[in-house]
Amino acid sequence: MSIDTTKVTTPATFTELGLITPLLARLAELEYQQPTPIQAQAIPSVLAGRDLIAGANTGSGKTATFALPMLQHLSQQRRAGKSSGSKSSKGNFVTGLILVPTRELAKQVADSIKSYAVHFNGEIKTLAIFGGVSVNTQMLALRGGTDILVATPGRLLDLISSNAIKLDRVNTLVLDEADRMLSLGFTEELSALLALMPKKKQILLFSATFPEQVKALTEELLNNPIEIQLQSSDASTLVQRVFTVNKGEKTAVLAHLIKKNQWRQALIFVNAKHHCEHLAEKLAKRGITAAVFHGDKGQSERSRVLDGFKAGEIEVLIATDIAARGLDIEKLPVVINFNLPRSPSDYMHRIGRSGRAGEVGLAISLIDYEDYHHFKVIEKKNKIWLEREQVEGFEADEISDDSILAALLAESKPMAKPEGTGKKKRKKKTSANADIWSGYSKPE
Repeated sequence: MSIDTTKVTTPATFTELGLITPLLARLAELEYQQPTPIQAQAIPSVLAGRDLIAGANTGSGKTATFALPMLQHLSQQRRAGKSSGSKSSKGNFVTGLILVPTRELAKQVADSIKSYAVHFNGEIKTLAIFGGVSVNTQMLALRGGTDILVATPGRLLDLISSNAIKLDRVNTLVLDEADRMLSLGFTEELSALLALMPKKKQILLFSATFPEQVKALTEELLNNPIEIQLQSSDASTLVQRVFTVNKGEKTAVLAHLIKKNQWRQALIFVNAKHHCEHLAEKLAKRGITAAVFHGDKGQSERSRVLDGFKAGEIEVLIATDIAARGLDIEKLPVVINFNLPRSPSDYMHRIGRSGRAGEVGLAISLIDYEDYHHFKVIEKKNKIWLEREQVEGFEADEISDDSILAALLAESKPMAKPEGTGKKKRKKKTSANADIWSGYSKPE
């Protein structure tokens, strides 16, 4: 696979991008003043039918970058069919497929596409399907097929097995948060879905981060793609800060920062579901009410909490990494890493919930001596360096090389095997290509 990195003249207005009148009218209503860099550079290539690998900071307008061309192609195809007198096809088809890693992102992307399509007068059907809700309702919605389908892989495979939808007419495939979609947790599902699609189709990959291993995996998927990489820490409106704290004092420091700064809202990331509840209880004892958001919550509860946070009704939200990717929370003032993410790339996705679309934002990480080495890895992988700061009144003890070494040795000790149950561990099935996906963590 060859990658075209040719520089092109960047259009300054949406009209120069070649978008049709219904889309331009809607963008004007939404007060989109001019294309973001990713939109300006990628939309002409997508309209031309090229495959694409696009990397840009979160909040840079990636959804519109693939949604607008998809809507334009569908509208033009629909009108060409009417002018030729041919009847539009019926059946359980899908033309444009967008695969995303989480339920919340599926709903958000579908809602955005429907908003952009207002002036097509309902002629383009867009649906979101994901787990946690009634499959029967989704099967009914898919009757007659759909033009654009935004889906999580697991639920899509369920609906395919029930003959509710077919993928043999997909002409555009989008992988949003592509680095996660190409990770080990989605390997078998993605391989199964690709086998059901036509070989000839346009493929668009979008993500804030593209590790080198993921780039290598795209060789099987894309045909002579355009590659656009626009991450730029220099132009970012997001301020990153790191505070060193003593072990066991993170909660006290967190509560102090929330009360002192009186942030309108704060999104706090932890690494495990049970940590959400535990931290919420400890903050409550300090007079801070926090909601929690993680994978064990039912879909209705997840939607209620997220909608409440987006509406500003919830001031403090404690979440796992299911809230780290793609979610657009308008003007969120601060993101706090109470626990550091296991994956260095997830750090960038987490902090990208603040400082979106040119707004000023703040990302804070709390680290004790056990986190010190891992944060240095995060910095190296993301090519950043941040000054270690202290919180007044909670000054941390000096971190020595010996304390870091002790923490590393503690982490490297093999875990004791649990007592046997008398059952042999069942061998996990893997696809034929599973070896090329090694090294990626399974998403929550």
